[in-house]
Amino acid sequence: MRILLLGATGFLGRHAAGQLRALPGARVLDGGRTPGSAVPCDLATADPERLAGALRTAAPDAVVNCAGATAGSPAVLAAVNARGPAVLCEALRAAVPGARLVHLGSAAEYGPAAAPHSLAETDPAAPLGLYGATKLAGTLAVTGSGLDALVLRVFNPLGPGAPDGSLAGRLVRGIADAGPEGTVRTGDLSAHRDFVDARDVARAVVLAVTAPEPVTGVLNISSGTARTAREVAEGLAGAAGFHGRIAEDGAGSPRSAALPWQQADITAAGRVLGWKPSYAFGTTLADLWAAR
Repeated sequence: MRILLLGATGFLGRHAAGQLRALPGARVLDGGRTPGSAVPCDLATADPERLAGALRTAAPDAVVNCAGATAGSPAVLAAVNARGPAVLCEALRAAVPGARLVHLGSAAEYGPAAAPHSLAETDPAAPLGLYGATKLAGTLAVTGSGLDALVLRVFNPLGPGAPDGSLAGRLVRGIADAGPEGTVRTGDLSAHRDFVDARDVARAVVLAVTAPEPVTGVLNISSGTARTAREVAEGLAGAAGFHGRIAEDGAGSPRSAALPWQQADITAAGRVLGWKPSYAFGTTLADLWAAR
């Protein structure tokens, strides 16, 4: 099986690459802006016809799109998260319409929910900010493409290699800098989020790529359990042997204040892909700290 992986150098892309390459008989082709990519392309600016030509040459059986932008100007977010998937679908229809597409969406596509509600794929998508809106536009491009295409709507990924700009990345850096008895300053950590190990996300990608029958639509990928951001901080502190103080007196995130609760219903992913999370929360945090 020939698998084209876009966004292979990102946090989730690196984990997906490792598990896809372990598939018997799989040949994973990297696609993106990195020099030496098997399929050079930048979905944010790609010409659909040129991309179609590159796809014909690569002849993938499946395409996995892990490319995305979580921050940047409105133009960057729209180009990467909305235009990118639309251009990719247009090029796939023209070049390799039989290839399967697995696209990573985001829990930010959902709007606020009241505890203890678990968000299902049938719940309305009403994002609060531009990031979520652009990710939703990308999802709609994929689900409306007519292709053998599935969106994995990923909630809050954690695990080894978490980026510095993420909550977990900032906490790891703060704990390391503070020393065993120091003080780590953060914003308010009371918001509930549904965290999932990046390695479990990668396994969902593998199951989606190798599913024997076409699978379309959207599937939630997460743990199915809401935890506070404070639990992430406390778990990392425990893994690090940190006995200092975590002071929640810094500038907080406006989005966290506006979205105090998110939890996923992951029933559909189990039914359709046979997927369920396998990494315990504590293991994820311990491995994240060990890999810093």
